[in-house]
Amino acid sequence: MSLTHYSRPSVTRRLFAHDRVAHSRLTGNPVGVVDVTPLRLADQLLAGGKDIADVCRELQVTEATYYRWRNQIGGLKADDAKRLKDLELENSTLKRLLADAELEKAALKEIAKGNF
Repeated sequence: MSLTHYSRPSVTRRLFAHDRVAHSRLTGNPVGVVDVTPLRLADQLLAGGKDIADVCRELQVTEATYYRWRNQIGGLKADDAKRLKDLELENSTLKRLLADAELEKAALKEIAKGNF
């Protein structure tokens, strides 16, 4: 199974312009976060009579990616998805702060021992 780099089509690139967080190298999505916008677009295309394969081709994602996104978002409404996204971003910030604090604590212990 080969993994290829995901590049968003120009249609959806506009939709993701607000993403200013770390992105996965393989999927192009914010790390750990699924945006609701492509799923809304997919729903509109499906309602218009297109099948899943055509929708995935237009979004330039595999069917597996589409279904993974669908499972991650599930039945969330837009405000719930936004809140989830905000909480995940806050969580990643807090994890980074904790890691920095732990590094600083370890450095201070080394200095206190005199092993610098």
